[in-house]
Amino acid sequence: MKEERSFTSKILLFGEYSVIKYSQALAIPYPLFEGRLKFKRSKSTLIDSELKALGQFVKKCVEDEVLENFDENSLAFDIGQGLYFDSSIPQGFGVGSSGALCAAIAERYSRVDLKTMEIPKLRELFALLESHFHGSSSGFDPLVSYLNCPILVDSKKDLKQVFIPEYETGESCLFLLNTGRARRTEPLVNLFLEKCKSEDFDKLCRGPLTEATHACIAAFLEGDQKSLFDQFRRLSEFQSSHMSAMIPKLFQDLWQLGLESDDFALKLCGAGGGGFLLGISRDFDAARKQLAHHEIRPLFYF
Repeated sequence: MKEERSFTSKILLFGEYSVIKYSQALAIPYPLFEGRLKFKRSKSTLIDSELKALGQFVKKCVEDEVLENFDENSLAFDIGQGLYFDSSIPQGFGVGSSGALCAAIAERYSRVDLKTMEIPKLRELFALLESHFHGSSSGFDPLVSYLNCPILVDSKKDLKQVFIPEYETGESCLFLLNTGRARRTEPLVNLFLEKCKSEDFDKLCRGPLTEATHACIAAFLEGDQKSLFDQFRRLSEFQSSHMSAMIPKLFQDLWQLGLESDDFALKLCGAGGGGFLLGISRDFDAARKQLAHHEIRPLFYF
């Protein structure tokens, strides 16, 4: 087997939860973590159970004629021969571990050259494969990993590639904070959907949450730093007030500390409940002191 292409993790910068129904979303590839398909050197090693389950899911999809032009037999054979996904992407941290795997499987075992597929069809394929892991999927994560570029979902659910402005390096920073805790996406999404059954909460999501999300995306893509800080803080305050169940309990005081000190602000990065949080600071050195006991990773200096 030739050396396979690697697929990077992804970060959903803006649009967590609100994208499910109402808003835009912006995701970027995150090359710090990546994975690629490989074969185990020792045949005595146990078969990868996770990949075996995915292979069985693919076979059923082919049999049910919901998946076409896919070489499910070669996939099953290779899994039996020790195929596995050699990945540094942490699972349950919201950075697209299942998305990268699905992108890798689709590229190798689809009988159609994915490069010739239009983005909506490509997304449909990825959504079907990733539904094995989450019950349902937008196909957004695998698409970002496969295309390896920032993707914007607009309010009509259309997708397009976008470009990140070249920020001048300064004292300000957009960063990741590692909670050190894995989580499962599906229960958290179900909780959000249950909350949306309340008319008051639904209005808040359609109004303030969506407005702040759109404003953050526009400010980030336009390089408007002042607006980005203001709208990011608005998102942070909204999530603290109305989505505290998604914020890990051990980080709720830290979340409030950032808002009160104005040294930094935090928001969910994906489903929440653990994984990574996304932060912003006008003075990253000051924020580092406040966050000295936590693992933080800079994303963009400006």
